[in-house]
Amino acid sequence: MNHAEIRPWAALWSLVLGFFMILIDTTIVSVANPTIMRELDTTMTMTLWATSAYLLAYAVPLLITGRLGDRFGPKRMYLFGLVVFTLASFACGISPSIEILVVSRALQGLGASLMTPQTMAVITRIFPPKERGSAMAVWGITAGVAMLVGPILGGFLLDGLGWEWIFFINIPVGIIGFILAKKYVPELKTHVKRLDMLGIALSAIGMFLVIFGIQEGESFDWGVVWGPINIWMIIISGVIILVAFVIWQAVQKGDPLMPLAIFKDRNFSVGSAAIVTVGVTTTAMSLPYMFFLQLVHKLTPSQSALMMLPMAILSIILARPVGKLVDKRDSRFLATAGLGLYALSILFYIPLMNPDIAILWLLVPSFSLGVANAMIWGPLASVTMFSLDTNLAGAGSGIYNTSRQVGAVLGSASMAMIMQSRLTKAFGDNIPIADETGSIPQAKAELYGNAMAESLIMPMIVLLLGAIITLFFAPRPKTDQSQEAVSQR
Repeated sequence: MNHAEIRPWAALWSLVLGFFMILIDTTIVSVANPTIMRELDTTMTMTLWATSAYLLAYAVPLLITGRLGDRFGPKRMYLFGLVVFTLASFACGISPSIEILVVSRALQGLGASLMTPQTMAVITRIFPPKERGSAMAVWGITAGVAMLVGPILGGFLLDGLGWEWIFFINIPVGIIGFILAKKYVPELKTHVKRLDMLGIALSAIGMFLVIFGIQEGESFDWGVVWGPINIWMIIISGVIILVAFVIWQAVQKGDPLMPLAIFKDRNFSVGSAAIVTVGVTTTAMSLPYMFFLQLVHKLTPSQSALMMLPMAILSIILARPVGKLVDKRDSRFLATAGLGLYALSILFYIPLMNPDIAILWLLVPSFSLGVANAMIWGPLASVTMFSLDTNLAGAGSGIYNTSRQVGAVLGSASMAMIMQSRLTKAFGDNIPIADETGSIPQAKAELYGNAMAESLIMPMIVLLLGAIITLFFAPRPKTDQSQEAVSQR
């Protein structure tokens, strides 16, 4: 495909369809867990592994799959990942046992990991700088909104068709996405001559141990996993292996899996650190808020998810205008303002989280969160990737998305501990559980709501840290790089 035939926006929308699908699957299963547990006659622990397996298989290989796009071409890796994801979705839907479902979910996660870095890498390489802000805004809002749509879509599919359709819905979407990507996503020049096999091994093992340890720490009460092995030994071992991975990347003479030169780009380093705080908050905030809505305010899972609908709608509406603003001027502080507004929105939630508040008041922060999200996802991705050498687009995308996923795992694990500590402080060893109505007894609802509200202080502080980090963004280069999109093909 030559330059004249490339249609960047058609390629972007083709990629966004698949990207949206795989991100929805990070949250869509949460509402179906009780039904899956009952119908597959299994335990809560095994049921939750259907989610854990997906997240592990998604997050662990991201550094590797980003580099695979540089080696074999982002289009080829994206299409291969989409096929794996779609076939795995079918396997999930027909799973007769929880064991097969867990394995199928892991394959889904691997497919998602193959696809994700390619989306950002293609955007970086086919859009000229004057349009890249708008394109990254679409990519960013897709990531933000998909997390919210998952539980809503899952609730309606579960109520109307059954849990299997949470997975079957991916099949027609995957087929359409494959046809569109095959037609509109261009073949791009490859850069990596050989793969860093030792780097791949060290990266995969180290990332698995760290992410497994953080993600499953609460399940093992941060203690013994098996025999003499405890959760902290697993995490520390993973960190040591990752340190060895970084040392190997510095001393090896070939094509490293993670070129350390990439961090000489100041904005890439700052943006990769900032997206960790966004990942933490995305998962950490929703946990106590959903518990409050369902156990204290007595909403159903679908009704609770709909409380975030203003945020999703406003994020979508504002994505393109914000993207155009990024295209026209040096808007590196948009992300700073967005992170600050996100923190203020969470602060607004805290006094509202009591059983006597009118439910409509809880929609107000959802609107401001929509504005904040539009100012964060797209501008942050755009500024982070703007000056990166196109030869490093795959590696950069892999690192950026790994940072986001690690942040999400950290947010989930730390919030589980914080919620537990707040509830223990409020109730001691007699933490209330839902009664036959699916809610907390009225006499204890206020204390329960207060505990969930106090838990929100953590993501608020993390967001403020993210805002401070973005203050270190350098000004965007003023030189016209419009020929860049042509030279890399």
